[in-house]
Amino acid sequence: MKDSQRSLPSLRVWRAAVAAGLVAFATLAATTGADTFEPFAARSGLEVARSGARAWADDAELVYVENDETVDERGAAPRWGYLFHSPSLGRSRVYSVREGHILVAENLEMKFTAPPVAGQWIDSEAALRSAEDGPAQAFRRDHGGRLETMLLMRGAFRDDDPDATNWTLVYAAASGPSLFVVVDAVDGKVRRTWRG
Repeated sequence: MKDSQRSLPSLRVWRAAVAAGLVAFATLAATTGADTFEPFAARSGLEVARSGARAWADDAELVYVENDETVDERGAAPRWGYLFHSPSLGRSRVYSVREGHILVAENLEMKFTAPPVAGQWIDSEAALRSAEDGPAQAFRRDHGGRLETMLLMRGAFRDDDPDATNWTLVYAAASGPSLFVVVDAVDGKVRRTWRG
């Protein structure tokens, strides 16, 4: 069966997606008014978040990244969220970064077990270009679709390689189901798409 014909990902994947949504909810809770801030690619805020995470726990590992504010046409957002996990503490902590500063740093009050992302991964700009060169462009044109979410994690949305680190881009449209585009975060190739 082709990926585009699969109806729903496995239960394991949906649990990961729900947990991921909760991470986004925790960071969005601190969003401030309608001020305009300079968008940046996801990797640009990583060192600030990592410094905070290492102050919290020496063994903190990056397990998840997601836009906390709207992503623009270049794959940049004014704010990104970074989730780190500490094996020694058995806890996870989220950092939301905007303009080179941590806005939110709080423990995730639920168990979120995910492996650390690969050491090398393409930035959000390259992931968006890959998605837009493929199925997303047609979805945007034919359905008035718009990018809502970009998330980076390992161990979800890839039945063919469950250990891979991937960017998952979610496009919404008023006229029907969302489009999910999974981009390999190492080689930048689109690996899977589905509507749901």
